[in-house]
Amino acid sequence: MPNSGDVVDLDLGMPEGREAGFRHPAIVVTAQRILDALPAVVQVVPLTTTIRQFHSEVVIGPDADNGLTSASAAQCQHIRAVSVHRIVSVRGNVGATVLLQVRETVGVILDLP
Repeated sequence: MPNSGDVVDLDLGMPEGREAGFRHPAIVVTAQRILDALPAVVQVVPLTTTIRQFHSEVVIGPDADNGLTSASAAQCQHIRAVSVHRIVSVRGNVGATVLLQVRETVGVILDLP
């Protein structure tokens, strides 16, 4: 089971419209207390190497901890629930600061207090 903030590779299958698809990296944003209960589904935010400077995206630089090989944008506007069986591998972890930025951006999109 992944941890909150893990960068995972997912097999998302064939995409529809502008959604992420195929084998794709994403950040697990599900709360750790939920992950500790071994859920069948987790919430993820897909990553892209196409940096668009959208306010709905968080840019993340590559480093040894997160396992990214190039700068990537967390596409918070594309948060989705996926089966844990779609997780192919874990690359690393973005850390608490980046995870908080991603969660705050998702909160703004969803108009959460």
